[in-house]
Amino acid sequence: MIEVRNLTKMYGDKLAVNNISFKVEKGEILGFLGPNGAGKSTTMNMLTGYISSSSGAVLIDGTDILEDPKKAKANIGYLPEIPPLYVDMTVDAYLNFMYDLKKCKLPRKAHLKDVCNLCKIQDVRGRLIKNLSKGYRQRVGMAQALINNPPVLILDEPTVGLDPSQIIEIRSLIKKLGKRHTVILSSHILPEIQAVCDRIIIINRGEVAADGTADEIAKKITNEHKMTLRIEGPEHSADDKRVIAEAIRSISGVKYVRADMEREKGIYDYDVETDGKTDVRRDINKLCAEKGWNILMLQLSDLTLEDIFLKITMGETLDSSASEKGGKSKKPRIEIKRSANGKIKAVQEDDDKEDDGDGDSIVSDDSEDNNGGEE
Repeated sequence: MIEVRNLTKMYGDKLAVNNISFKVEKGEILGFLGPNGAGKSTTMNMLTGYISSSSGAVLIDGTDILEDPKKAKANIGYLPEIPPLYVDMTVDAYLNFMYDLKKCKLPRKAHLKDVCNLCKIQDVRGRLIKNLSKGYRQRVGMAQALINNPPVLILDEPTVGLDPSQIIEIRSLIKKLGKRHTVILSSHILPEIQAVCDRIIIINRGEVAADGTADEIAKKITNEHKMTLRIEGPEHSADDKRVIAEAIRSISGVKYVRADMEREKGIYDYDVETDGKTDVRRDINKLCAEKGWNILMLQLSDLTLEDIFLKITMGETLDSSASEKGGKSKKPRIEIKRSANGKIKAVQEDDDKEDDGDGDSIVSDDSEDNNGGEE
């Protein structure tokens, strides 16, 4: 239904989108993610025909959006992040205006009633848009995107400003629409993407950094597995946290340890990542028994979408083009240094930039000279 071929966008000398390609099939809900400045909004604007590309093509149901924009755009319902509303109109007048603007051929009264019922705005049809809450305005924006029943829906942050119950309703609506429409959903609420979407594309630095389900992407970017430990130290002091983190980091198969917040007096949580090949639970239990530390919780967890997003956009892993060509993706090395006055600094070796830290620190490196880590 949607095909993107070698899409590129230049703003002067700045390369905003770099030769990206992907397809979205009919009835598929695609989550489109990316950090600020990654080229996500530029890509969505090109998909809708709002801006033109420097090169490449966007095909909507086989129609190039630049060669035949009217035909291609007739197949798209678009909800921008800021809904395109005329606030001095009533909801009913605005929807009728959009009906005429889109040259809709469906029965007017019945169609608008169905759209309003879907978006739960039937009770505000007679009110001025400027008097509506942000949540209701968002729903009216969703309604205008649905007018004429377009086969493709592009939704940019559709749940912004909604309360929790409204968010659940919109999510259910998007899932329902996905059975009859092709949907591209952009959102910064990662659990929303994971709950609604069949597939995820993460764009970073103008390129497609990952494409697939959350589980598929997780397997591609890392073979590490995570667990959370809750351990009580013997002295009930903050210094226990550092000692425990260093000791866990020394266990074979442990790749990363981060000491989290204090849950109770002298009781801290530790996020632990392993290489995925070694079951370290027995070794951790043995270590804690020998040291007299009490394990109050051990919980296994897979990488969340948030973990995946951060690993990709922070440059830790996954360079699809490099892996396809047999290259290796670059993983920045974080090293902890302490200055003469006792202040801790985290040094990222790949760009020699330092961040001052007044609290705990992170050690996340595979090299042999690191024996422990904490934050």
